[in-house]
Amino acid sequence: MVKERIVIAICWLCMALFLYTAYAKIVDHDRFLKGLTRVHLIAGVAVFISFAVPVVEIIVALLLLVPKTAKLGLSCFIAVMSLFTMYIVSAMIREKKLPCHCGGAIEKLSWGQHIWFNLAFIAIAAIALRLIIKLNTSFKN
Repeated sequence: MVKERIVIAICWLCMALFLYTAYAKIVDHDRFLKGLTRVHLIAGVAVFISFAVPVVEIIVALLLLVPKTAKLGLSCFIAVMSLFTMYIVSAMIREKKLPCHCGGAIEKLSWGQHIWFNLAFIAIAAIALRLIIKLNTSFKN
């Protein structure tokens, strides 16, 4: 029972993060898109990314909300956060001036803090995923 509550808490935390950042990107879409276009690494696909990222974040959040899809949701969350982290590292290496367009208060973090923030969320999601696998159940709230 305690392990299930830990998993639920982690799923809700990850869901809240993605819903918060998706909302910030949708509400101020023009600024998000403009920030993406200033990164040479992705400028050619900035329009697509500006719509795809919030949609993916919302889909993953919904997967985390539904108990039967929480395991898939955590796997997707880890994958997306890993991609975001790899993007940040590669952009830090290749770009001279790197704008932040993460959305909301997260934009206040330095790039090093972004990486640690992402790694912390990846770690707690991995813990929850491992607990679900150990519970060997479809995970019921």
